[in-house]
Amino acid sequence: MAHELYTRTNQKLYFAGLALEALGRAEQGAAMNAAALAQAEREAVLFHLYGGLLGLCHEIAGYYRLNDADSPKAERFLTPEALAAAPNPQLGELVELAGNRATWLARLLYEYNALWQPPRAPRKAKQDVTQPLIQAVSLDEPEEPPALGRDELEEWRQQLKSLAVRFRDGLSEC
Repeated sequence: MAHELYTRTNQKLYFAGLALEALGRAEQGAAMNAAALAQAEREAVLFHLYGGLLGLCHEIAGYYRLNDADSPKAERFLTPEALAAAPNPQLGELVELAGNRATWLARLLYEYNALWQPPRAPRKAKQDVTQPLIQAVSLDEPEEPPALGRDELEEWRQQLKSLAVRFRDGLSEC
């Protein structure tokens, strides 16, 4: 593998594609552990998509010779402070996408960081011991969110890939 920054981004996007294919096979499988296989591949896709985002951040940081260009966390590059320290259009777009919760990039970052959280038991209804027949139920309790779908993960991969291609066109010296 060449020692150019873009090779890592390309590699992670390719690995995410492989994991998406394996996720599709796991979702269609009838094996007893199909659900576990699907969850493992879903996590692998998130891992590689995050790595692709980090690789893209490294490409931008390398081109503009930013401080902390070798940071191991993409979030380090995706802050308004990092953008203010070295303004550039590519990083500006990423910071804007990461800051808006409705975007694919903010969701990717949220889902990736959720992988590192410990499992939480669902909340149970509180019972008043003086009123054993009446249960207090919290209506604002979130239900278990549905697992990320293969189509959504593929959409994120395509979005990241198109950003990388577009950014590289802007970063090339003519």
